[in-house]
Amino acid sequence: MVRWVAVADGDEPEVVRPEIVLGFHGLCIVKPVDDDDWYMGSLYDDGSVDCWGAYDNLYQALRGL
Repeated sequence: MVRWVAVADGDEPEVVRPEIVLGFHGLCIVKPVDDDDWYMGSLYDDGSVDCWGAYDNLYQALRGL
């Protein structure tokens, strides 16, 4: 499960439908199916992802790693 967790206090995390997930030692970047942005987050042992950062394109997301 991939979730966007950078929400306002009291709001529920939003589930993201991933098209691409690239993992890098506990971090990952995710390209959602219905969005042009790339999200960065924490990749857990069970395969779930909590995203907390957003980038306009793949280049910026890779630089953010």
